[in-house]
Amino acid sequence: MTRRLEDIAGAALARARNAGAEDADVILIAGRSVSIDIRSGALEQAERSESVDIGLRVFVSRRQAIVSASDTREDTLDTMALRAVAMAREAPEDPYAGLAERGQLAAERDAAPLELADPAPEPTPAQLEQDARRAEAAAQAVTGVSQVDVANAAYSSSEVFLAASNGFSGGYRRTARTTACVAIAGSGTGMERDHDGDMRIWQDDLRTPEEIGTCAGERAVARLGARRPRTGAYPVLFDERIAGSLIGHLLGAANGLAVARGASWLADALDKPVLPEGLSLIEDPHRPRVSGSRPFDGEGLATRRRIIVDAGRLTGWTLDLASARKLGMEPTGNAVRGISSPPSPGNWNIALTQGQRTRGDLIRDMGTGLVVTSLIGATINPNTGDYSRGASGFWVENGEITGPVNECTIAGNLREMLLGLQPADDARSWLSRVVPSLLVEGMTIAGS
Repeated sequence: MTRRLEDIAGAALARARNAGAEDADVILIAGRSVSIDIRSGALEQAERSESVDIGLRVFVSRRQAIVSASDTREDTLDTMALRAVAMAREAPEDPYAGLAERGQLAAERDAAPLELADPAPEPTPAQLEQDARRAEAAAQAVTGVSQVDVANAAYSSSEVFLAASNGFSGGYRRTARTTACVAIAGSGTGMERDHDGDMRIWQDDLRTPEEIGTCAGERAVARLGARRPRTGAYPVLFDERIAGSLIGHLLGAANGLAVARGASWLADALDKPVLPEGLSLIEDPHRPRVSGSRPFDGEGLATRRRIIVDAGRLTGWTLDLASARKLGMEPTGNAVRGISSPPSPGNWNIALTQGQRTRGDLIRDMGTGLVVTSLIGATINPNTGDYSRGASGFWVENGEITGPVNECTIAGNLREMLLGLQPADDARSWLSRVVPSLLVEGMTIAGS
């Protein structure tokens, strides 16, 4: 497939030049997937898809335009090139738009060391169906589970290819194997639901369907009898499975696009403390068998390991070419590219320093407070970092969990919250975002 994608990319670039483009780049994504849903012991849905999508970006006198299609026939490429150039001529000038210089391009483009594609045979639809049935059966076997909303097993394989008129050309293949289950406990207005799932690049790394189904069932049952917690200021422990959202807010505020637009509550924080002194935040796009890994970014620049926060201090912004030019800095190799959108800064694999205490230790030491396992909605002020989200989880009294809670809101200020973080030691090392449970002191809880 790579040779075919390379040929299509070359043809698209040639047509863009013939149509009057001064520069151009093209991204192709070819993929196929199979997904099986089981509900109440019956096959609920079976989907199989194959596609080849193309996005063409052209530049005419610092003006850019993008067109995309799900068709790579020659006449489609002709139409795309003509339309893109016509659109670019009518677009406003952007002094920061443009391709990378040749000297900026990634020299190493081989993704093989990253092990992003499992060489094992693809699972058959029958094998996927069996996995989904096993997950459902395991969830139903948990005492207190009234039904399983859905059990799913899926497989996908995709190839990405990027080429540009500056001479860049490179691509790689990815695979993904997924099992997930959503269980429901209770009945009527007392129903509660929860889920579990796993996605791995290599099928041999995937947790068993029985483990996933059982965990989903146990989580749903544990939520039965939830009540609203009392209003007040209490410590809040963000459970490992949602703790990454806090670090996500830090990464969003350190994004060069937000900084360049003047919409970041960290705009004045460069080389200043944003986390406790003992914590660092490291980005590593070269971890094998991890979904965020890649040898080059969406503009053909080399990806690299970065210490975003070093011993508590913010070291720099996450930058693509355009945001780097606007801020007068060097790009960091973090351009994310879609089929129908221009590149923008984004992060790859992230890991936060883990703590020395267990999740249980933090719960014991927090006294009275809230363990949050689920978040809904979000009100985040991008300029001040004021934070408010709906939450549910478990109430803690005297260092022990006393029961489930829901229908509450937690609020605080992200700058203060992050500076006071206390991490546990329970992060899952195989995830793209490796973040342990995080304890935040003194948040406002609005409940009953």
